[in-house]
Formats: sequence, C-alpha cells, structure tokens
Amino acid sequence: MSLTADSMRCGEFRTTYKADTTIFPTPRSRNFAIAGLIVLLFAPHVLDTYYTNLLIQIGYYGIAALGLNILVGFSGQISLGHSAFFGFGAFASAWISNNFGVPVILAIPLAGLMTTAVGMIVGIPAARIKGLYLAIATLAAQFILEDFFNRADWFSGGSAGSVAQPLNLFGFVFATDKSYFYVVLFFMVVMYLAGSNLLRSRDGRAFVAVRDHYLSAEIMGINLTKYRILAFGVSSFYAGIGGALFGHYLGFVSAEGFTILLSIQFLAMIIIGGLGSVMGTLLGTVFIVLLPEVMEALMTTLGSQLPGLERGVSYLKEMAIGLAIVLFLIFEPDGLAHRWKQIKAYWKLYPFSY
Repeated sequence: MSLTADSMRCGEFRTTYKADTTIFPTPRSRNFAIAGLIVLLFAPHVLDTYYTNLLIQIGYYGIAALGLNILVGFSGQISLGHSAFFGFGAFASAWISNNFGVPVILAIPLAGLMTTAVGMIVGIPAARIKGLYLAIATLAAQFILEDFFNRADWFSGGSAGSVAQPLNLFGFVFATDKSYFYVVLFFMVVMYLAGSNLLRSRDGRAFVAVRDHYLSAEIMGINLTKYRILAFGVSSFYAGIGGALFGHYLGFVSAEGFTILLSIQFLAMIIIGGLGSVMGTLLGTVFIVLLPEVMEALMTTLGSQLPGLERGVSYLKEMAIGLAIVLFLIFEPDGLAHRWKQIKAYWKLYPFSY
C-alpha cells in the first residue's frame, strides 16, 4: 500500500538503514544547523572581542572534546591524559612550522597525525587492560608527556616554551580574533562532520559494539585490539588538531597549560554534554567554557554585598566545575543532549502525553 501525501506529513518514514543513520534526523534539524552556521559566519562582525574569544575557545576545545567522546562515549574506554595529547598537538604544530618551513595550514593536520601516532602507542595497553587499570595507564601517559614537554628543548622549547607562528594563507595573516574565528570554525565544521560520518560507518559501529559487549563483538569477528587502539588514535588526532589551533591562536605554547586539571575539564565536557553524543559534546563544551565566566560575573555582582567574596573567585570557578560534574552525574547522568531530546519530545507531543 502506498503512502499518500497527507499521511507523509504525519512524520518521518524511513525504509532503509542508510536513511535511518543520517547525520541530521529530520530536515528541520538540518535546516536549523545550516541557519546556525550562517549566524556564526556573521557573529564576529556583531560581537565584541571578548565574546569572539569565547567562541574560539568553544571551537578548539570542542574539537578535542569530541575526540575524547569518541574514545570514552563510543568505544567505552577511559582516558585521564587527554590534555597531554592536546598539548602535544600544540607543540607539534609549532615545531613543524618553525623548523621545516611548513605553512601553518598544513602543520595543523600534520600535528594531528603526529599526535595520532603517540596516542596509538599509548593505546597499546588498552588491548589488554580496561577500567581502572586503563585509567591509571592513561594518567601515567599524562605525566610522562608533561615531563617530556619540560625536558625536550629541541621539540617544545623546554621550560621556556615555544613560539607558534600565526596562520598565513596567500599572504593574509589571521592574527586577529575576528579573522582566526573563521579558521577555527572551518576546522570545527570539518571535524564534526567527519566524526559524525565515522560513527555511522562500519568502524563506528564496531566502536559501539566493543563498548556495549566486547565478548559478543569478538564472537562476531570484530578485532578488539585493532578497534581499541584505533579509538585512541582517532581521539588523539582530534586532540592534536584542537591543540594546534589553540597554540597558533595564543602564539605561544607552554607546558604549564596542559595539566591534569585540563584533562578533568575535558571529561567534564563530555559527561555534562552526554556520553556517546556528538551534539552533546558541543553542548558540554559550551557549558564548561561559559561556566567560569558566569561564575565570575555572579561573584563580582555579589561582591558588592559580601565583602571579600571577589578574592575567592578563582577558587569558586574551579569548584563550580567539580560541583557541576557531581550534580550532572546524580540528576542528569545522560547529559544535556538527553535533556534536549526530552524537551523536543515534549513540545512535539504537546498538549498530549503520548
């Protein structure tokens, strides 16, 4: 029996697996995404430097956080050393462009590939260990790379740090926040589309199978060792790209910026946004980037009524991130992405309850 035009308006009908795994679940969501992208294209011309800087932060942190979500949320492995790979990407891009004369636009993806190689080496223990033991192994990698950054003068400049050249494309230097915003936006769109397509592919389905039930996945012929190490490689590639964008934006890279605290912030982004959700990763990144700014504004406002409160702003900003993680784990363990789906479902069915 064929469907009439009137019945087709009642919902989205899909008859193939390919149609059911599209990046955007509905044409409306695709149109909203395109409209949001168009708005972002004009954002630097409307917003001041402060808000443009926040958008740039959301961009490069969001790329790195998506890599961590592919590892943790989609393949079910844990990493406490993501900020070290983020830092390796920043140092690698600066090293490539400074020592080999490679343009920055090419040094950024090359830095991602170098970080991928390091991540796959670190991921080798994942073939045999998991859970708490894997977390400890990645924590060890965090401290090993931190020590490497401080001692490898030839690569990172040691304790003095390294200069990262600004991006120069056809003679135009992306040295301002307004111009560099478009560089970050380009990489972010490309990396998020690539990540979404990866998770729809055979390898992406294998990641999910390894996460959900590795014994069944192995019986079905999935090579656990291959996909566990591959997940670390993909995660590190995203961290390397994000770190390279971070380094060339600041113009200077120092080992002090890639500590375990940043790794905790990356974990907070994917936990708050929603494990196993591409859209949730972006929502969590926005939340974590804006939370300290909101807390600072709130403390400044209350400081006029409570003398001395402003002196504890830095402590309260760090405490807010930890408190947010705990509260989300208790009251919203599926993250902001799940809450957004519930809101959409409510208004889609309103005023009916079914």
